[in-house]
Amino acid sequence: MKSDNVVWHQTAVTRPDRNKLHGHESVIIWFTGLSGAGKSTLANALEARLHELRCATIVLDGDNVRHGLCGDLSFSHEDREENIRRIGEMSKLFIDAGVIPLTAFISPFRSDRRRVRELVAKGDFVEIYVRCGLETCEQRDVKGMYKKARRGEIKEFTGISSPYEEPEDAEIIVDTDTHTIEECVDHMMNELVRLNVFHGPLEERIASSL
Repeated sequence: MKSDNVVWHQTAVTRPDRNKLHGHESVIIWFTGLSGAGKSTLANALEARLHELRCATIVLDGDNVRHGLCGDLSFSHEDREENIRRIGEMSKLFIDAGVIPLTAFISPFRSDRRRVRELVAKGDFVEIYVRCGLETCEQRDVKGMYKKARRGEIKEFTGISSPYEEPEDAEIIVDTDTHTIEECVDHMMNELVRLNVFHGPLEERIASSL
């Protein structure tokens, strides 16, 4: 059932007010890539760098979200779509609050990522493709998921029995099988500066530190 008789209420404090307070734009930073590519690791490393600069941030991790908000969903194609839809709507609330959400989800389908991009204004969605070869991801396999998928114990596993559609127009690309975490974070920070995420004194501090 859809909600009826609801009216959107404008808040007294606006998103631009909050962004001015924090010294940065609130944008969705969307990490996508295969399991084991390093999405969560990079999201947390980037958040740590941003936190040092006193940016308002939060990491939304795929596994963590499925413990609560999306705990009722399976990994079927339909439920994966719903999972990403919910995360997109939640991320939109965070940027309205002036917070930078860093989302770490495989989000294998271009159509799902595009729908989240279309939820917000142009420039509010920064897609980061965490590029890493399947062989390297399988070698890492810290959760043992690839081994189970190869044995047929996990159905519809991305990269094995379900496809991963690489981004065609990601704002940022990092290669985790050839670069260190620190190098990837430095690259992402440079790109966020290029995308005008920071402003005022914060932008100057970041530029001088890179």
